[in-house]
Amino acid sequence: MAKFEFNLSMDELEKRTNKDYLIKKKFLKADAPEYLALANGDKKALVHLCNAAEILEKINMQLDCKHNLEVKTFLEEESAKGNKQAKLTKILFDAQKGVNAIDTMSNPIRLIKGIDEKLGKGVYPEDLSKEEFHSVLLRMLKEGQVEEVRKILTQRSVVVRKEENLEGIDYIDYFKEDFAKMADELDKASEVSTNADFNEFLKLQATALRKADPMLDAYADKKWATLQDTPLEFTITRENYEDEMTGTIVENEELSNRLKEFDISPIPKDFLGGRVGIINKQGTDALMAIKKYLPTLADNMPYKEEYEQTISADTDAKQTMVDVDMVMASGDVGEYRGGITLAENLPNSDKLSLTIGGGRRNVYHRQIRFISDTKKLQERLDTILDKEQHKYYLDEADHWFTIGHENAHSLGPKESSEKLGKYRNIIEENKADMGSLAFVDLLTELGMYTPEQRLQIIVTTVADNFLKSKPTMSQAHRVRTVMQNKYFADRGGYSITPEGKIHVNIDKAVPIAKEMLAEIIRIQIDGDFNKAEKYVMDNFVWTDNMELIAQKLQKVSKALNGTLETELADKLLKGEI
Repeated sequence: MAKFEFNLSMDELEKRTNKDYLIKKKFLKADAPEYLALANGDKKALVHLCNAAEILEKINMQLDCKHNLEVKTFLEEESAKGNKQAKLTKILFDAQKGVNAIDTMSNPIRLIKGIDEKLGKGVYPEDLSKEEFHSVLLRMLKEGQVEEVRKILTQRSVVVRKEENLEGIDYIDYFKEDFAKMADELDKASEVSTNADFNEFLKLQATALRKADPMLDAYADKKWATLQDTPLEFTITRENYEDEMTGTIVENEELSNRLKEFDISPIPKDFLGGRVGIINKQGTDALMAIKKYLPTLADNMPYKEEYEQTISADTDAKQTMVDVDMVMASGDVGEYRGGITLAENLPNSDKLSLTIGGGRRNVYHRQIRFISDTKKLQERLDTILDKEQHKYYLDEADHWFTIGHENAHSLGPKESSEKLGKYRNIIEENKADMGSLAFVDLLTELGMYTPEQRLQIIVTTVADNFLKSKPTMSQAHRVRTVMQNKYFADRGGYSITPEGKIHVNIDKAVPIAKEMLAEIIRIQIDGDFNKAEKYVMDNFVWTDNMELIAQKLQKVSKALNGTLETELADKLLKGEI
């Protein structure tokens, strides 16, 4: 095995793994009442689901970086020898679930010298440049290798070199042995779990893991999206935020035009995550309150007459929602890279299940969204928010906003705009945010929120948008907040007091959100890359006021990285319970 050279010094490692710099999010413990209350069959099923999620983590590590598994083994062996530098590096590796990441200050973390993050992560050849990628595809098309190119550009393929050409291999075939083991675990879980609907989903998903057929995944996703009253949650997430190589194709006009001739749509590659949890019924019931309003929201979307929606005023809302007490998060779901996912709305618009009549499912992570340190929260408010508006700041209001955000992913144009290339996700995340804020007044009128809750959502949302540093363009979820801050500042959505604190101009927030939402929907409908690029760059501006608040935030929050504590999952995996 290769001998790797550590990139971070001991001083840097000790700093980043110090309790003040390493955020800990605690998932369910072994004695959690939620676990103890489960039927014995569901407890047994959890073991198999955790095993499946662990296998998926191994797969996604390879999609993330071709060196991850080898580095992981190296760190384990060196740690066993008592190498302190390896032990501390492993803490960060386990938190990031890989060798490369970004911290809360948007600085790159490179744990091993010589292993840098690539445009194509681990799904493209490591030495493949953007220019070579484009030229090879063009040549292959000219030589009549159309179906080969189509396979290369599917979201499910791992791309490898084949002599002077490239070849796309479906990830099910590429990781055939590991996926077969996953399937076995899901089958075993389906034999002991107490819920028939959940078991049907597990069997469908197991079948999909044994054969490289996107339609099989679509059937599994379609069933998963219907699950509402199950004791357990298991998800294989397929998100495509990480692949920056595929998005470069729209920058090459000749290549883009040739692909259009053959009706080939390049979609960024999927990265895989696993979620294992126990459904929290009380939390889920609270979430479901918004469902009845979704058709009305769809009917109030900008330019609604110009596109088809997943949800419309004329049809039932195909949207299930669950609040989950988290047991385990693996792969793409559990990567702590500048933060971790609060909730997800899946499947994405580019997934096949929606075309065969499937719906979407919102899953909220209870243990991620809760703020346990109220003292630090108050310090943050004292530092950045006008004191007279502290009464409107509420941690739970961020959760309400997140509910709106996830549901807004289901609103607007049904077909995602692949023509927007690398700006596609940035535009979509902005749509979800503005879709949430723009409808706060309407939902208050309809009785979803009280007038006081309306105030809390607006103030909390605007205040929480400020960051400790300017993000990189690859961070879609953070780039959007900078864009919104610039957009709102230009239109008087907030001001900075003489004391250097944020004052939210409450009555202006919703009209501004509606204006931005309309502009974003227009961009998605038009599918114009240049227009999207201009919109992003015009608004992705780090202003002096943002820097002022960023410096204040840095004084009250030292956190750079984060890690998950998963006592219950660890014991289940080890066979200790």
